[in-house]
Amino acid sequence: MKDLHLFWEKIAQELTGIFDTHGVCASIAQQVASFTHSSVVVGLLEPTGQYYDIWQSDPKGIIYQDRWRDQKGQIDETLNTGKIERLNKYTQRAKSLLTNPLWQMAENNLLLVPLPQPHGMHKIIDKGFMAILDPAEVSPLNEDNLLVTSQLFTAYIERAALRYERDRQAIEFALTSEISQSLTSTLNLQEIFAQVSADMRRILDVESLSLGLIDPETQNIIFIPELMGSMFLEIPPITLPPGEGIAGWVAQNKETIIVNDAYSDDRFSQSSDQESGFQTRSILCVPLQEKDRVIGIMEAINKRHGEFTEHDKKLLDALSGPLTAAIINAELHGNTISEKRRIETIFQSMSEGVMTIHAPDGIITEVNDALLSLLRAERDDLVGAEAAKAIKIRDNNFGEFLQEVLDHGQSSRRSDHPQLACEIRRSDHSFIPVLSSGASVNLRNRDEPTEAIIVFSDLTAVREVERMRDDFFHGIVHELRTPLALILMYARLLLQGAINDEEKSQRFLTTIANESDRLQTMVRQMLQLAKLEAQEIQRSSAEVNLNDVLTEMIEPLADKATEKGLTFIQRIENELPPIVADRDTIYLIFKNLIENAIKFTLEGAIRVSAKREGQMISIVVKDDGIGIPEEAMPNLFRRFFRARTAVERGIAGTGIGLYMVKEGIEKHRGTLDVESKVNEGTTFYVKLPVAPGATSDQVSKTSAKVPA
Repeated sequence: MKDLHLFWEKIAQELTGIFDTHGVCASIAQQVASFTHSSVVVGLLEPTGQYYDIWQSDPKGIIYQDRWRDQKGQIDETLNTGKIERLNKYTQRAKSLLTNPLWQMAENNLLLVPLPQPHGMHKIIDKGFMAILDPAEVSPLNEDNLLVTSQLFTAYIERAALRYERDRQAIEFALTSEISQSLTSTLNLQEIFAQVSADMRRILDVESLSLGLIDPETQNIIFIPELMGSMFLEIPPITLPPGEGIAGWVAQNKETIIVNDAYSDDRFSQSSDQESGFQTRSILCVPLQEKDRVIGIMEAINKRHGEFTEHDKKLLDALSGPLTAAIINAELHGNTISEKRRIETIFQSMSEGVMTIHAPDGIITEVNDALLSLLRAERDDLVGAEAAKAIKIRDNNFGEFLQEVLDHGQSSRRSDHPQLACEIRRSDHSFIPVLSSGASVNLRNRDEPTEAIIVFSDLTAVREVERMRDDFFHGIVHELRTPLALILMYARLLLQGAINDEEKSQRFLTTIANESDRLQTMVRQMLQLAKLEAQEIQRSSAEVNLNDVLTEMIEPLADKATEKGLTFIQRIENELPPIVADRDTIYLIFKNLIENAIKFTLEGAIRVSAKREGQMISIVVKDDGIGIPEEAMPNLFRRFFRARTAVERGIAGTGIGLYMVKEGIEKHRGTLDVESKVNEGTTFYVKLPVAPGATSDQVSKTSAKVPA
């Protein structure tokens, strides 16, 4: 019993500040559903007696609003008994009396509570009921308690009705003023719609409001479903072409009209009623107009009592001005917010570190994630700190650079901006090379800048490329110096008379030829690199026979391996399907891979295989060489990179061969993988796509050549 009294007290507290029937019904449905742990339906018959307004709440308090037609008066017939009844869905009486939507929601039982009709209630509501769907057998609400609850419920409905009648005129003028003020003060469209839906519907005494905005591009009128009621949320948004329906006529003619019998008006479009099940009886429609531009329309639909009057028309006309201004302001605000978010997204997604600084006091106002990663710092360490103290630069003062940025923005209109290449200190006290670029911003059209934007570009990769490039050129100079010195020395010896010694001259000329070949190889690699950098090596549209390329290349390389004391094994399928490629590039790719295998293998074997795998040709180059250290793998295909093991062993090279191999394979839509272990060897796996149209049933034969 104590819980029951608390329940009634809660209802009273909840309904104390609610003075409209919709709010009362929704609240009572929620409270009873929560107390009984059952779904509850509350229905009120509207004045014309054609339908019931319905509020349904589940035990969690989620409200659904609907509208039911009382076909054949079955609900009325049940309520005429005036008694609380517990009905079983399968009894004959229940079937005969309640073939209505209630039984579609209830599984077995229904507790139906007719609402008493207090004095004066008939002015607003004729009949009402509360239904508890499938109540528990032992319920905290028995018939006596339900009677008290229904009386409490109807008392608040009566209070709302009487309050409405008593204060109608006062509320009308007060709400008009309040709506105007609130609409001009809010920048949120959802708040505007809530204001329109609640107060305007109340002040106009209508069942529904609809607000349609004109699409600037198509000029179609698009109605806002959230404002029209729950039944409109389940159908696609209602859209009217220019000039169609009463709304289209009002938008085109810029004139407020009253239609008290919608279906008898030729301008009325019935499509929305047909889709939603809603029945429109009367319409008051006003254009939302800014000077000569109409941005939309607003419709008051179905006057609850009587017909729309000139008084209603003047009232809605008066409210349309503030509503139009509010919508325009909200759209401008929305555009501003969208632009702000767009800028914030760009700011945070930039790969360079960026910070903004409040110019007058030099305080950091914002940083992006890239800068935090660059400095290895936390946001709280930077935002709010003084920039000159928070940013430390080796051999420079960040405060001086910041002042230069601000002075530049104040005194110059040039498009260039101050820059400073420096090393900036991280939170772990290490330094990283960066290029700092700054620009000042004047946000308030004042003489002095109000904000500075500093961009930090990480130069680590650039410095590394520069270092590798320097190493490359030093290596090239060294590589060129040795063969040139040998060629020059043996040429002079030949000129000095050694040419008359057949044995010496033969040896000297052989050395000159070998060193010339070495020079030619380096020059060819340099030219290939230059073409690659200039994007001159492109994927050709010609078909290339890979058997011919490999045969031409492998024979001299096999002889070279044999001369070095290595075993050379090849297993190349005959009649490999053609590939679409640049022949010179493909030749260069596999020549580099096989030459590297021979160069880095001191003893053991070189194995080259090629076969078709579906729509790809797989080529494998395997050696028993010195291998590649694991730490060198991430940089293996970078320009100018040479593994430590190769440098320590004094094996000559430029560090561009594998870079060109990878670039060439990728340009031909192929793949390149590598496996390697130090002192055990390296294997390169290359896959290239078969030319379109190549047959899959080509005969493949394996040939093997094992030099002695």
